[in-house]
Amino acid sequence: MNPWPRAVYLHVPFCLHHCGYCDFTLVARRDHLIPQWFDCLQRELEQHLAQAGTRLPVDTLFIGGGTPTHLSIPQLRQLGALIDRCFELQPGGEYSMEANPDGLELEKLQALRQIGINRLSLGVQSFDDDVLRLLERTHRADGAAEVVRQAAEVLGSVSLDLMFGVPGQTQSSWSASLERAIGLPVVHISTYGLTWEQGTPFYRRQRNGQLQRAEEELERAQYLLAIERLTGAGFEHYEVSNFARSGHQCRHNLVYWHAEEYLAFGPGAARYVQGVRSTNCRSVVKWLRSWAEGQACVEDEECCDAEQRAREAIMLGLRLRRGFSVEEFERRFGVQLSALAGRALEQGLRRGQLELRDGWLRLTEAGLLLADSVTADFL
Repeated sequence: MNPWPRAVYLHVPFCLHHCGYCDFTLVARRDHLIPQWFDCLQRELEQHLAQAGTRLPVDTLFIGGGTPTHLSIPQLRQLGALIDRCFELQPGGEYSMEANPDGLELEKLQALRQIGINRLSLGVQSFDDDVLRLLERTHRADGAAEVVRQAAEVLGSVSLDLMFGVPGQTQSSWSASLERAIGLPVVHISTYGLTWEQGTPFYRRQRNGQLQRAEEELERAQYLLAIERLTGAGFEHYEVSNFARSGHQCRHNLVYWHAEEYLAFGPGAARYVQGVRSTNCRSVVKWLRSWAEGQACVEDEECCDAEQRAREAIMLGLRLRRGFSVEEFERRFGVQLSALAGRALEQGLRRGQLELRDGWLRLTEAGLLLADSVTADFL
């Protein structure tokens, strides 16, 4: 039996512009590093292939960033060929790529289809041009909508990212973005509240009084409106931040939420293999320098014991709207839920943030609004 995970993440760290709120591992306007990145990525992949001894069968591939579609068409084909030499996507497998609307012309979409991409995750963020300008996005609403329509024709499966809780974003603006997204040929929508990550320009501007956070009450109202409008339009609310048409849940992300193992490659990429979590260094330049010398560049590594794996599975499983089967959990981890986390369980049930129904533990609507803190109680 193949001991390696059947889900693979690969990180492309290049962008046209570094948006002020973004805390991901990336470099902007440094395309001269792309050839070196290819060389180093090939070394990292070949080292793993040597350990595996064979081209690995996988069920999901996810290329994230950065902006993977910032690569040129020849570079995208080069990337596709490199991945194909190392991994064999199984029939019916999911092959996702993140993208921004900028520069995503028809010829590039066709190239994505040719290398096997069958799911596009498009970072639109908003269909309000004022919100897009504040977020420092370089596309505009009408252009993004046209890219969505074209991508749906070429690739079939298109997912959108939308952002709420943006300074100055009104409830009517958010409502209009949701309605426009619903009217487009998309099968998956992710809605995220703006986060103020320490070290980002947005964080500094907020600390200096140049940007003001949205009020918590407005953020809650915007989140609840997303649930109302998207489920009303036939999208299943299957995870805290994610909604999908029937049969179009993101299978790669479900690997994470089911606390299963996965491989990851590239700067800043995090993996979970044989009970060990490890993360490549987040500095793109440091990662390149290390692999140029043939040395892996791992920043963090942790061997998870049985209790830690079980607690993480609770936290991740509760992000799913259906929650998780307690019986299946106890069989998988060999421990009773009440013995492992009885205090957090009792507290969540007493406060009405959790519910246990037909053997499944899940967040209530009240718990959903406090999902991060409720799930963190189990760690």
